[in-house]
Amino acid sequence: MPKDSLFDVVIVGLGPAGSTLARLLPGKKVLCLDKKTFQPGGFAKPCGGLLAPDAQKTLARFDLTLPKSILVDPQLFAVRTLDLATGLCRHYQRFYVNMDRQQFDRWLMSLIPAHVQVQTGVQVVRLERRPDGLFCVSYTRDGQTHTVCAKRVVGADGADSIVRRTFFPHHKIRSYVALQQWFKETHKSPFYSCIFDPAQTDCYSWSVSKDGYFIFGGAYPAANCRERFEAQKRALENYGFKFGEVYKTEACRVLRPAGWREFCLGQDGVFLIGEAAGFISPSSLEGLSSAMLSALRLAFAMGENPSPKEHRRYARATFLLRLKLWFKLLKCPFMYWPLLRKWVMKSGLESISIIR
Repeated sequence: MPKDSLFDVVIVGLGPAGSTLARLLPGKKVLCLDKKTFQPGGFAKPCGGLLAPDAQKTLARFDLTLPKSILVDPQLFAVRTLDLATGLCRHYQRFYVNMDRQQFDRWLMSLIPAHVQVQTGVQVVRLERRPDGLFCVSYTRDGQTHTVCAKRVVGADGADSIVRRTFFPHHKIRSYVALQQWFKETHKSPFYSCIFDPAQTDCYSWSVSKDGYFIFGGAYPAANCRERFEAQKRALENYGFKFGEVYKTEACRVLRPAGWREFCLGQDGVFLIGEAAGFISPSSLEGLSSAMLSALRLAFAMGENPSPKEHRRYARATFLLRLKLWFKLLKCPFMYWPLLRKWVMKSGLESISIIR
């Protein structure tokens, strides 16, 4: 085997999880494979592009500051919460940073050290474990197939992870279809909203104004997801939402773990981080903070050579992260059970009054 085709680690996916891990593995020969190109039409993942306080705290722990080029207008200080089942509307203060998600991912990739090999615009098509314990990873680029070998494989490739599907085909994590559309902004006052509509989904939908565009999206059960999405848009027009001509549509699978056993960390030289492992909030679907933290924990757990101890260290290192996400399941009834949500919103607890 040519020495230059054998890697200590192959990371599949360069979202926040994969880019962070690639940055934190000094002394190892690392190859990163990612399908994004950052060309027009090359990045189409539904994401509101809001940096939550937990993610801000994680960046602060890394001593990182956001470049101005990542920020977008406007910066919003409250979320307009709508319950379409009851017609209730409340505003709650929030401390999100409105950003360009594509530029955010590109910035994180720019922090990867030069010694790490990065291949973008590629599609991983096959992974297998050889009898000697090494992994073969095949990917296509510009119509050609390439194969490399690695001592470890890391799945940082999101909800529909090919790494998880290949090595843990029977592991299931509750999932939805996320749909999102962009429109020219025509509202008099830009706003961010959180929408609950039990007639269409037992999860939630969102909207956000961003650099002259109005984005509307939501997470829906896979069955009839597009019909649910369009029905919700029609209902929201009665609440002053203006959609107009669609600029672009984005869709992907999104995970929403329903219990402790749904987290999938990997084994036998295969590791999963970020959403591929189920590290995403079941209440808000926020996953940036968990993506970066799980990458940090795995970097801490990896030793000089592959061994079962790495998996045990990774499991211990992510215990509190998993516990935190599991506790968010306890928050879900107050957000998603109609009667409890109605009680919370009618009480006005922690809501703010808008002065027109």
